[in-house]
Amino acid sequence: MTAATAQPTTAPAGGLRGNRRFRRFWLAETVTQVGDRVTELALPLIAVTLLAATPGQMSVLNALIWTPYLLGMVVGAWVDRRTHKRRLLVVADLARAAVLLSLPVAYLLDAVTLTQLYLVALLTGAGAVLAGMAHQAFFVALVPPSAYLEATSRLSISRAGSSVAGPAVGGTLVQALTAPVAILLDAVSFLVSALLVGRIRVTEAPPPPSRASTLALVRDGLRMVLRHPVLRACLGCTGTVNFFTMMASALLVLYASRDLDLSPGAIGLALGIGAVGALGGAALAPRVSRVLGLGRTAIVGAVLFPAPTALAALATGPTWAKVALLAGVTVLSGVGVMLMDVNLNALLARITPDHARGRRAGAYSALNYGVRPVGALVGGALGTVLGLRPTLVVAGLGGALAALWLVASPVRRIATMDDAAEVQIPA
Repeated sequence: MTAATAQPTTAPAGGLRGNRRFRRFWLAETVTQVGDRVTELALPLIAVTLLAATPGQMSVLNALIWTPYLLGMVVGAWVDRRTHKRRLLVVADLARAAVLLSLPVAYLLDAVTLTQLYLVALLTGAGAVLAGMAHQAFFVALVPPSAYLEATSRLSISRAGSSVAGPAVGGTLVQALTAPVAILLDAVSFLVSALLVGRIRVTEAPPPPSRASTLALVRDGLRMVLRHPVLRACLGCTGTVNFFTMMASALLVLYASRDLDLSPGAIGLALGIGAVGALGGAALAPRVSRVLGLGRTAIVGAVLFPAPTALAALATGPTWAKVALLAGVTVLSGVGVMLMDVNLNALLARITPDHARGRRAGAYSALNYGVRPVGALVGGALGTVLGLRPTLVVAGLGGALAALWLVASPVRRIATMDDAAEVQIPA
């Protein structure tokens, strides 16, 4: 059985035009992305404004969001043995909605604590892991291989668009309703997503018969990502980027709020304006890829994504100047992350055999996202010892080195999806 014939689902032939199932899936993703952007701003603001969190506590909060990804290998192998990936996506949405609803309830009872924030971060992260492992297997049920790059670009446009609207909406809601109440929007977004995904009709065939244990599948996923030269290079690149960008992300809201003395509305405005870069990057990624080639476009993105973070340390002067600089930094980073993500995600989808998508995604995510809590904790420690501005410089310059993984690998020679097919992992 080859990867081409190991279709577990019924992806339609051709492109995305007229593909109603993908459009519904795309809408569900868009709705949850907007809600998530609100929570990404509101959750740390609860810690900073209501609970007077320290840099160390902020780093722990950010680390807990990504800690569940360390179990991604096991979850991914388990998902590979499940037939109904759609059901798993719905369960993950409903669970995260319930967890997030606990915050506004606790706020109304004047009972919000740092421990609760930690639990919310941990449990929503666990829901994201389950959804992430089922996502790609469900994605390939809706999209033919020839449309992977286009479909990935559209999903990334939604993520980027949410980064434009989410922080601005989140900042306004936080100022008008307080941060815990603003999180209601994210909870509702998961309920809407569960409804939309639950209505997608798709045939999901059972996985191929296998006597392998879950542990054996975990080992298989690890061997896949560590031994295959393309997967190994992509993992090294994204893992390095994630480590250094999380150093900065764990401290950015704290830096903007305390060092730059910006209000929640101003922070949301700066991040929202800057996210226009991600929106443009997601839309342009397929076109740039046709000019430069898939691999070279990803290399450019791997440098452009983290490097501008170092410039954030230069913010000074009047409020408008600080907001403008933060916005400019996130514009450049947004373009970079989409040039990298859209191309690498499409590449990973193309070279992974269908029966192994869960365990490949699990092993990859466990290592890729597993470094994020470490980066957040290191960022908190450096922020305490060196200060916030020097830590941002270290994060920006260190992250730019991630491109070397791709430069020294076969990825830089991959120009098209047809080239990617030639390095496909054997089924």
